[in-house]
Amino acid sequence: MDTMQGEAVRYEQVGHIGWLRLNRADKLNAMTPQMWQELRELGQTLSTEAHARENQLRVLVVIGEGRAFSTGIDTSAFGGAAFNGHEREPVPEAVADDDPMVSIIQGFQEAFTWLEEAPYPTIAAVRGYALGAGMQMALACDIRVVARGSRLGLLEHRYGLIPDLGGTQRLPRLVGTGKAKELIFTAQQIEAEEAYRIGLAEQLVDDEALEATVTSLAEQLASQPPLAVRAAKRAIDASPYLSVRDGLLLEAKSQAVCIRSQDAKEAVRAFMEKRMPQYSGK
Repeated sequence: MDTMQGEAVRYEQVGHIGWLRLNRADKLNAMTPQMWQELRELGQTLSTEAHARENQLRVLVVIGEGRAFSTGIDTSAFGGAAFNGHEREPVPEAVADDDPMVSIIQGFQEAFTWLEEAPYPTIAAVRGYALGAGMQMALACDIRVVARGSRLGLLEHRYGLIPDLGGTQRLPRLVGTGKAKELIFTAQQIEAEEAYRIGLAEQLVDDEALEATVTSLAEQLASQPPLAVRAAKRAIDASPYLSVRDGLLLEAKSQAVCIRSQDAKEAVRAFMEKRMPQYSGK
């Protein structure tokens, strides 16, 4: 799949780089169930290693059309007494794993989770606003490049809710539990400079330089050996859950694959021949 056009999401692949564009610019890319469904369906295809290898997809950029990454949930899509067809009921004392509402929310979560689990790097290019669900989508990406003038925040407490699309899990892994609690409890918006200072953004750039910066970064990542990039992403993502010794074992097993790969041989040949390597991902 080189292109895909939905009502709310547009995808195209240029060379080794995929571009996923949130396509509701007139609504500042506010998110709806339709957008999440399109993202989930796209992810089911793009996030598999088989698809990445066959289509030589090595990096994915996520960006919003227009002047905002995403302002979060389009509240007009969730009005009334029903939530996706389910009547709001009194608060239960306990919720079972198979509760219908839990299943609905987990389905929405899958719209973002594949960005974290994809076998290639994912980059969020943020400008304008990344609020609520929009910020949670950015958190699911591996790297965030944020334009000056942007505002970021998890605003769910303003509506009596919690961030439920990965915010409570991914934010503390980036900025620490104390800062994550402060941001979530206060539902505050922070400036791009503060996001960069606390480690929420990996790069801070001028707005007019955002797409050029992200393109350059994506090209740099796409030029790296795909097998090694995939292995490094797996090992880094696993590191919070493993002991150092188990992490070292994962490193060793991944390296045993890379050492035997055609990409490693090509890297050596290119070094000896003083040229840029041409990796095949094998």
